[in-house]
Amino acid sequence: MNIFSRFLKVHTLVTKERGIVMSNYRGMGYLRGKLATKASRNKKRYKYYEMKNRMIDISNVIPKEFRWLTECLGWCTKTVDAMADRLSVVEFGNDLFNMQEIYNMNNPDVLFDSAIISSLITSCSFIYISQVPGQFPRLQVIDGTNATGIIDPITNMLIEGYAVLERDIYKNPTKEAYFIKGVTYFYEKGKKPYTQRNIAPYPLLVPIIHRPDAKRPFGHSRITRACMSIQQGAMRTLKRGEVAGEFYSFPQKYILGLANDVEFDKWKATISSFIQITEGENGEKPTVGQFQQQSMTPFVEQLRMSASLFAGETGLTLDDLGFPSENPSSNDAIKSQHENLRLAARKAQKTFTSGFINAGYLAACLRDGYPYERNQIYSTTLKWAPIFEPDAATLSSIGDGAIKINQAVPGYFGKENLKELTGINYSQDASSTPNLDDMYKDDLNE
Repeated sequence: MNIFSRFLKVHTLVTKERGIVMSNYRGMGYLRGKLATKASRNKKRYKYYEMKNRMIDISNVIPKEFRWLTECLGWCTKTVDAMADRLSVVEFGNDLFNMQEIYNMNNPDVLFDSAIISSLITSCSFIYISQVPGQFPRLQVIDGTNATGIIDPITNMLIEGYAVLERDIYKNPTKEAYFIKGVTYFYEKGKKPYTQRNIAPYPLLVPIIHRPDAKRPFGHSRITRACMSIQQGAMRTLKRGEVAGEFYSFPQKYILGLANDVEFDKWKATISSFIQITEGENGEKPTVGQFQQQSMTPFVEQLRMSASLFAGETGLTLDDLGFPSENPSSNDAIKSQHENLRLAARKAQKTFTSGFINAGYLAACLRDGYPYERNQIYSTTLKWAPIFEPDAATLSSIGDGAIKINQAVPGYFGKENLKELTGINYSQDASSTPNLDDMYKDDLNE
């Protein structure tokens, strides 16, 4: 039994007095093993996102001189960034516990983007909540390769959690944390384990999940197995095309009817702009020809087919993957082509909202020093910017539409929800700007 195990055993006697029975938890050892089983697939997806994945070469016909050649594609990176770029948090709505204040003290622009990108890559990221006495709670994003837990399917909060907070240069854990209700255990290499108590009703490790379901409560990655397989095929196509291009950069030539005893320098004939070939003894004239250069069209078409499959899998378009259309698309056409991406982004907003509100809720408990009930935040919402913001050409049509909608449904469009519905930011100074009719009311009356 190691030091940390003995420490947990001793602490069991203390936690029983607080109503916490350690036997109800799986334990740190179980979660450490669970993370290890998932680590390889999560690291693999990060390699695809960072474009560091190796190409699986299955060809036996490519000459050995070109075996070292590898290719790189950023399609998996594109499928993550295309959605992440359209998910922008605006503010909290009906924020009774002032969660916005906590996020504002934790660099929200970076925090939200980091959590969203990590969730899209590995299906789930985590927000680690800590507190320094006299300061606001600190929120730190931990990617899916360094944290896991046992999830409550009702609340989407963790029952217990485990995270690697620090690693050495060899990627070995040097600081680990085990989370349960009311207490966090820390284990640092070379130091004695220690604890930090808190009054939060749940562990201070909150999952941010992308597209969970009943079978996979920790969600699904945007980089699916199909995406990785299709990109591998496209990379092999690129390699075959490059090898073929290298072979046929200098088309092969041939001579028919040349006497055997004639001295012929193949290298000089290749690089010379002019060569002279004499007739044979009997007056025969050698025939000079050139093999037809190979067309690259089959490689391009195969690559286009791979791009079409990838686009269908991810909701992207061929334009997104490097095959632009001849005629530029209008703004409405672009939105129509990205309908599947828009629906997927809208679904992601719902699950991300739950995670960010849960993290804000626990941070508010630490800030105020009071264990609020979770049902007290049921009315809190998270407002997102529109997935596709309107351009200048559509502003007039939005105005006409807003007037007609407000006539049918009075008050539907207002300054409170204008940005949420249209992407147009309402200026607070607009209310103080005088109306032209009011400015010249006296002149008109005269």
